[in-house]
Amino acid sequence: MYIKQIIIQGFKSYKDQTVMEPFSPKTNVIVGRNGSGKSNFFAAIRFVLSDAYTQMSREERQALLHEGSGSAVMSAYVEIIFDNSDDRFHTGNKEVILRRTIGLKKDEYSLDKKVVTKVDVTNLLETAGFSKSNPYYIVPQGRVTALTNMKESDRLNLLKEVAGTQVYESRRTESLKIMTDTNNKREKIDELLDYIKERLSELEEEKEELRGYQDKDRERRCLEYAYHRKDQVAVEEALEELEESRQGGLEDTDENRDAYNAGEKVIASLDAEIHKLQKQMELLRIDRRQLEEDRRENAKARAKAELAVKSLSDSMSAQEQAKEEHTVELNRVKTAISSKETELKKLMPELEKRKWREAEVRQALDTAEAGRQRLLTKQTRGTQFRSKSERDNWLRKEIDDLNMTLGTQKATRLDAEEQVSNIQTTIQELEEEIEALRQKNGAFGSDRAALAEAYNKAKDIVHKLQEEIKQLRKKDDTLDKELQDAQEEKVKAENALQKQAGGRITFMPLSRLQPKAAKLPNAQDAIPLLNKIKYNPEYERAFRQVFGTTIVCRDLTVGSQYAKSHGVNVVTLDGDTTNKRGAMTGGYIDPRSSRLDALQSLKESRERYDVLKEEVSVLQRELEKKDQEVSLAQGEERKAEQQLRQMDNSHGPLRAELNTKNSQAALARDRLETAIGRRDLVDKNMKEFGDILHAHEAELASDFKKALTAAEERQLEEFSSRAQELQKEWNEVTANRRELENRKNKHQLDLRTNLQLKLDQLTGQAIEGASSGSDDLRDAKRELKKAQNATALIESQLQENDKQLDSTESKVTHLEKQRGQKEEELQEIAREIAKQQKRIDRNIQKKALLTARAAECAKNIRDLGIVPDDAFKYERFDAKTISNRLKKVADALKKYKHVNKKALEQYNSFTVQQEQLMKRREELDQSQRSIEELVQHLDQRKDEAIERTFKQVSKEFATIFERLVPAGHGRLVIQRRTDRRVDPEESEDEHRSSVENYTGVGISVSFNSKVADEQQRIQQLSGGQKSLCALCLIFALQQTESSPMVIFDEVDANLDAQYRTAVAGLLQSISDTAGTQFICTTFRPEIVHVADKCYGVLFRNKNSTINCVSTEQALDFVEGQAPK
Repeated sequence: MYIKQIIIQGFKSYKDQTVMEPFSPKTNVIVGRNGSGKSNFFAAIRFVLSDAYTQMSREERQALLHEGSGSAVMSAYVEIIFDNSDDRFHTGNKEVILRRTIGLKKDEYSLDKKVVTKVDVTNLLETAGFSKSNPYYIVPQGRVTALTNMKESDRLNLLKEVAGTQVYESRRTESLKIMTDTNNKREKIDELLDYIKERLSELEEEKEELRGYQDKDRERRCLEYAYHRKDQVAVEEALEELEESRQGGLEDTDENRDAYNAGEKVIASLDAEIHKLQKQMELLRIDRRQLEEDRRENAKARAKAELAVKSLSDSMSAQEQAKEEHTVELNRVKTAISSKETELKKLMPELEKRKWREAEVRQALDTAEAGRQRLLTKQTRGTQFRSKSERDNWLRKEIDDLNMTLGTQKATRLDAEEQVSNIQTTIQELEEEIEALRQKNGAFGSDRAALAEAYNKAKDIVHKLQEEIKQLRKKDDTLDKELQDAQEEKVKAENALQKQAGGRITFMPLSRLQPKAAKLPNAQDAIPLLNKIKYNPEYERAFRQVFGTTIVCRDLTVGSQYAKSHGVNVVTLDGDTTNKRGAMTGGYIDPRSSRLDALQSLKESRERYDVLKEEVSVLQRELEKKDQEVSLAQGEERKAEQQLRQMDNSHGPLRAELNTKNSQAALARDRLETAIGRRDLVDKNMKEFGDILHAHEAELASDFKKALTAAEERQLEEFSSRAQELQKEWNEVTANRRELENRKNKHQLDLRTNLQLKLDQLTGQAIEGASSGSDDLRDAKRELKKAQNATALIESQLQENDKQLDSTESKVTHLEKQRGQKEEELQEIAREIAKQQKRIDRNIQKKALLTARAAECAKNIRDLGIVPDDAFKYERFDAKTISNRLKKVADALKKYKHVNKKALEQYNSFTVQQEQLMKRREELDQSQRSIEELVQHLDQRKDEAIERTFKQVSKEFATIFERLVPAGHGRLVIQRRTDRRVDPEESEDEHRSSVENYTGVGISVSFNSKVADEQQRIQQLSGGQKSLCALCLIFALQQTESSPMVIFDEVDANLDAQYRTAVAGLLQSISDTAGTQFICTTFRPEIVHVADKCYGVLFRNKNSTINCVSTEQALDFVEGQAPK
C-alpha cells in the first residue's frame, strides 16, 4: 500500500484544485523555494492522516482556508488516493479514496465518496499500520531538533508511548478508582449493620404487645368486612336487576332505531327508484315522438316502391317465354354431355385393365422368347469355338458391348421419360386451364348473377348501416340526456359534501412512514380495528399508522379503562370514541345526514356518471366505426358495379381462348402417345439386353461343352411351347384392347368437337340474352321489401314503447303506495322510541344512586386492606349480630393506643436488610480481590511492553547508526534512580525488577570507534551529529512499528554532506527491501539523486501549484538554492 495521488483545493496556499501526478511507491522528493508551499503540502497530508488538526475552532478552520485576492474561499478539502492492491485497508477495493473537507461550520471525512466519522478513519488508519502511539511516520520541521534537545526523561516517556503503556495506565487508573469506591461502600455497609443490630434488639421487646393488638384488630376487620359485604351484595343485586331492565330496553330501542333507520333508507331508495322511473318515462315519450315521425316518412317511401314494382313487372313478362325455350335446349345438351362422360368413366377402368394384361402377357412372351434364343445361341457356340478360352474371350467382348448398349439405352430411357413427364405436365396444365375456362364460361351466368347479387347486397348493406347509424344517433341523444342528469346529481352530491367541511387532509410519503408497534390488550372485549379492515398489503404501513393503535369495544366504560391502561384509541360499535388522553366523543348521530351515506351516494353518482360517459364514448366510437363501415360498403358497391360491367365486356374473348386451349390439348395428347410408345420400346430393349447379359455372365462362369445338357434341352422345349401359347394369348388381348380403345376415342371426339362447343355457345347466348330489366325489378322489389320491413319494425317498436310506458307508470304508482305505507310505519316506530327513552332515563337515575352506594361499599372494603381468612365465617351472621360484636371489639382496642403497630413489620424488614447487606459485603470483598489481581497483572504487562519496546528500539538504533556511520557505534541507555546504566543485553528478570526505577533514556555514540568505553553522550556532540542521532532514533521507532509510508519535511537540513548521503542511501535501501514509500521535502541534492520521482512547488499570484519535474530540474533547483 502507498499514497498514489493527492488532490488539494482551497487549503492554505493551494486555492485552485491541484491534482498531483501519481507518486512512486518508493522514494519521492518535493523541492521548492521557501514560502512556495512545500510545508503547506506537508500540512495537507498531516491534515488528513494525523491528529494534528483535531477539535478546531471556527478561527482555526478559517486559518486553514486560502486567503488571497478575488472571491473568498468558503471550503477546502484534501483528498488522498491510496493504492490498496495488498488490501491493507480492508475495503475490498483496489483503490481507497480518503478526503477531509472543512468550512467555517463543518469538518467531515469521506471514504470512497461516503461520509464517515473521525473514529472510523482513525480505526481504519491504525489497522493499516498508522499507529497512534508511534506517530513518527510523519516527521515535520522541528521534530528532529526537538528529539535532539529532548531530555532523557522525555525520551523515556516517548518510549513508553511507543510501547502503548497509555492503555495500561488508563485501565490501571480505572481499576484503582473502582477499588476506592468499593472500600467506601464497604464502610457504609458496616455502619448500617451496626445500626440494624441495635434496632433489632429494641424491636424484640415490642413484638409481644403487638401480637395482642393484632388479634383484636384482625377480628375488627373481619366483622367490618362482613357488614360492608352484605350491603355490597344487596346493591349489586339491585344493579343487576336495573341492568337487565336497561339492556332489555336498550335492545328494544336499538331494534326500533335500526328499524327506523332501515325504513328511512327504504324511503330514500324508493324515492331514488321513483325518480329513476320518471326519467325513463320521459325518455320513452321522446322515443315515441321520434317513432311517429319515422312511421310517416316510411309510409311515403313504401308507396313509391309499390308503384315502381308494378311498372317493371309488366315489362318483364315478354322476356320470360324466350328464356324458357333456351333453358330446355341447354338442359338437353348438358344431359348428353353427362351421358357421354358417364360412359367414358365406365370404359376407362376396363381399358386400363386390358392394357395392363396386354403388357403382362407381352413381358412373359418376351421372357420365354429370350430364354429360347439364349439356349439356341449357346447350342450353336459348341461348334463355333474350339476351346473355353476362345469362348470366354468372345463372351467378355459381348458383355462389354451389351454394357455399352445398356448405358446408351438408359440415357435414351431418361430422355423418353423426361419427354413423357413434360408432355403430361403440359396436358395437365392445359386441362386445368380448360376446366377453369369452362367453369368460368359455364358459371358466367351464375357469376354475373352473383355479382349482381353482391352489388345489390352491397346496396342493402349501405342502407342497413345508414339505418343503424340513425338508430345509434337516437341512442346517443338519449345517453347525452342521461349523462347530463348524472352530471347534475354528481355536482349536487359534491357540493353537499363540501358544505359539511370535511376537515384537513395530510399527505405523507409511504416510504417514510415508520409505524410503531402498539401494545394492544389481548382480551375478548377489545378487538384491534386493523383485524376488521380489509386492505391491500402494499399500503400496510399507512393503515398501521392511522389505525394501528385503535381497538373496538362494546361501550365507553370498557374502552376508557383500556385507553388509560394501554394508551390506545377506542371506538365503540355505536361510533363513540375515546383516546389515551381521556377525551371522549359521542352522542346521537342522525343517520339521514351520514357522511358515509353521502360518500356512498357520491360514489354511486360518480360511478353512474363514469358508466354513462363510457357508454357515450363507446357509442361514439361505434358511430365512427359505422361511418367507416358505410364508406367501405359504398366502396364495395362501386367495386361490384365495375366488376359487373367488366364481366359483360370479357365474355367473347373467353370463348375464343377456350377453343384455342382445346386444340392445344388435342395435339399434346397425340405427342404423349408417341412418347409413351418410344419409352415402352426402350424398356423392352433394355430388358432383352439385360437377359442376354445375365445369360452371358452365367455361361462365362460355366464349363465349356460342345452340346446342351439334358436339363437345358428340356428347358429349350419348355421355352418354345410357352412362347407359342403366349403369342396366341397376346394376339387375343391386343384385339380386345383395341376394340375398347376405339370406343373411348369415339366418345372423346364427340365430346370435344360437338357437344362441348354447343354447350359453350348456348351458355354465351344465355348471358347475352340476359336483360338488365330483371335487375331493376329486383332492385324495386328489394326497396319495397325494405319499406315493408321498416313499417313492421316501427310498429313493433311503437308497441314495445307503449308497453314499457304502461309498465313504468304502474311501477311508479306501486312504489308511491309503498312509500306512503312505509312513512306510516316510521311514525309509529318514532312514538315507541320516545316511550322507551323515558323509561331508560328513569333507570339511569336509579343506577346512579345505586352505583354511588356500591362505590362507597367497595371503598370501605378496600380501606380494610388484606382481609384475613377468618372473615368469611362471619358472613352467615345477620347485620345486628355483627354490629354488636363490633362495639365490643372497639372497646377492647382502646387499651392498645400506645402500641407500635409496625414493630413486627420493622423487625422482619431489618432482618432482611441485614442478610442483604452481609451478602453485599461479601461481593465487595470478592470484587476488591479481583481488582487487586488485575492491577498486578496490568503492571506486569506494562513492564513487559516497555522492556520489549526498549530492546527492539535499541537494536534498530544500533543497526541504523552503524549503517549511517560505518566507523562508529551507537546504543540507547536507560537511566536508573541509582544512576546505574542498563544495557539491553541484561536479563529479563533484572529488567522487570528495575523498570520502576527507570528515570530516562540516554544516547551513547562513537563516530570513530567500536569500543564502548570511548562513546560519548549526546550532549557532548556537535549539532550535525545530534541531528544524525535523532534521525537514527526516528528510523528505529519507525522500524519498530513498520508503516507503509513515511513523510519527511526537511529532515536533512542540519546534516553534514557525508551523513546526508548515508541517509539518502538508507532511504533507498528501506524502500527497496521493506517496500516503504518515502515522501520528502529537501533543499539538498543527496535525496534527489536516489528519488524515483521529483516534484516542484511554485508560488504565483498567491497560489501554489505542484508539478512533476525531472531529476535534473530538481538538482538544478536545489543547487541554485544551496548556500554559496
